[in-house]
Amino acid sequence: MLVVGLANPGAEFDGTRHNVGGDAVAEFAHRHGARLRADKRSSALVGDARIDGTRVVLAVPTTYMNDSGRAVVVLARRAGIDIGDGDELAARLVVVHDELDLPPGRLKVKVGGGDAGHNGLRSVDQHLHARGYTRVRIGIGKPPGRQAGADYVLRRPGRAERELLAVAVAEAADAVEVVVREGAETAMNRFNVRA
Repeated sequence: MLVVGLANPGAEFDGTRHNVGGDAVAEFAHRHGARLRADKRSSALVGDARIDGTRVVLAVPTTYMNDSGRAVVVLARRAGIDIGDGDELAARLVVVHDELDLPPGRLKVKVGGGDAGHNGLRSVDQHLHARGYTRVRIGIGKPPGRQAGADYVLRRPGRAERELLAVAVAEAADAVEVVVREGAETAMNRFNVRA
C-alpha cells in the first residue's frame, strides 16, 4: 500500500492548514516507528511500515502542492500499483489532504471523486490519469468573508482551530490505520458518521 500526505515543503508552511495531510502521515509514521527520509528519485519524504504483514509505504511529497502528482505517480509505480485498475487503486493508494468543504476538525473518508479546486488533488489526478484512489479528507473550513482560498490555506490557524486540527490529524492517522487493516468501506462507515 501507498499512503501519501499532501503538503508544501519548507518551514514557512509548517503548521499551515494546507499541510494537515502531511502532518497526518508523519503522525502515522511516528506511531509505527517509520522514519520519513528524503528520496530524490520520487521527490518525497518516504518511509516504510509493516502493519499485519502488509508493507505500507508512507510519503510526503517535497514538491510544492500543485506538483504533488509527480511524486505520487513515481511512488505508485515503484509500489507496483496498477493505476489502470480502479479497484486496486482504491485498495492500495490513500491520499490524505486538507478539505475546505468540511468544517475545521471534521474528517471524511472517500473513494474517488473530483478535486474540488484542490491543486494537490488536481496534480495527482493529472499524473495518475485516474481518480479512483481513497482519500482521507481533513476539514479546514472555508475562508471567512472575502479572504482568498489560497491565503486562507497557507496561513497558520489560531489556537482554538489549531487544537481542532491537531485532533483531526490524529483521527486521520486512525482512519489510515483502518483503511490499511480493514479497507476503505469500513473506514467510511466508522469515520463518516461523525462528520
